[in-house]
Amino acid sequence: VQLQAYGGGLVQAGGFLRLSCAAPGRTFSSYAMGWFRQAPGKEREIVAAINWSGRDAYYTDSVQGRFTISRDNAKNTVYLQMNSLKPEDTAVYYCAADRNTGSVRYRTYDYQYWGQGTQVTVSS
Repeated sequence: VQLQAYGGGLVQAGGFLRLSCAAPGRTFSSYAMGWFRQAPGKEREIVAAINWSGRDAYYTDSVQGRFTISRDNAKNTVYLQMNSLKPEDTAVYYCAADRNTGSVRYRTYDYQYWGQGTQVTVSS
């Protein structure tokens, strides 16, 4: 499954972006999905994750209340709405899919498929 993440860009602090992740020609409605990010010199970290139905989600503490993960299984697309962006949110953002369970997954090794990443830069 080849995932395509897009929607990144340059935004001022306090602004917003919406990331999207799609898998053209494939359906991942039964897969758990996640968004990760990696800043220069840092390890890749979980940002948010969602179960197959969209009814269960997880957020890392630093984005709780500012980011929202959602999915539209009819469109095979997962979204990450990012509000009140901060300079520390600057990173390459990756979407990922887990085919093994439909449950929320937290770790990079839980996911088998990855997108190419999209750069998010937040200026102060």
